[in-house]
Amino acid sequence: MTRWTLRALGLDVVPALRPLAYPGRPATEPALLTGPELLPLTPGPAPLGDWRPAGPDALEAPDAPDTSGGPSLDRALAALGRDPADRRHPVLAVGSNASPAQLAHKFAGAGLSAAVPLVPVRVGGVAVGCSGHIGRHGYVAAAPYAAPGARTTLVAGWLDGEQLAAVDATEFNYRRVLLPGDRFPVTLPSGERLRGAYLYVSKWGVLTGPPGGGAPRPGGGDQSALLAALLAGSARLRALLGPGPRDWVERAAADPELRKEGTRILAQEGWVERTVGLPAYEPPGPGALTYGDLRGPL
Repeated sequence: MTRWTLRALGLDVVPALRPLAYPGRPATEPALLTGPELLPLTPGPAPLGDWRPAGPDALEAPDAPDTSGGPSLDRALAALGRDPADRRHPVLAVGSNASPAQLAHKFAGAGLSAAVPLVPVRVGGVAVGCSGHIGRHGYVAAAPYAAPGARTTLVAGWLDGEQLAAVDATEFNYRRVLLPGDRFPVTLPSGERLRGAYLYVSKWGVLTGPPGGGAPRPGGGDQSALLAALLAGSARLRALLGPGPRDWVERAAADPELRKEGTRILAQEGWVERTVGLPAYEPPGPGALTYGDLRGPL
């Protein structure tokens, strides 16, 4: 029998609990996260809510109207008592929010359902770097920046209103912005292009590197290698958080003052670029835009 549990798929490591595993393993194919399971989704030319999920028959809602000729993502969400795709907010992840285990951990901590469609998408004009700060779990998280001509695969999570508020609360070192689809195209595996999607941009800017270089340091890779390189480049960081990456994350996670001082050192070493080229596009009206608002012709 096919098993879709996060443990069976090797996706159960939570970066918040194992900082050197940051950013964790992302969803590599379209799927519906239910919390303990990650159920594959089959893309189609129809909107996301009509894509086909695999998984237990229990995810079929007998009383949900079936207008699509068979099981659909929206019917699976209805069986879980959750909002359909059109009422959810597409949010691009550049770091651990692409990890099903990290998302499930965040939502469990907030007492919320972890039912989230996760879809790798192609994003134009955005690249992934490293934030210019040390986070509360001790690692140096990923952060996006504008990169004209870049084509980057990111995982988009379709969050309901409560989930979006919960993720906002954990991303206090970031600001959530709306990327306009005409400047930063977001393309689903079905070929559908969104008119916009949300993205968390670091308030601290991005790290340049290697030390002495002017370009943003690539992010989202091996955390141990990143911390080792930063330690090797700064005697002040070695004295504060060294000698090695494990020492760094253990000390930084335990002491907010060390995190603040380490963040100051990153800037004082001249390794932080504050301007990332991603303007704060805010949605019109009182609330965040949904997939229903953001799909359709550009």
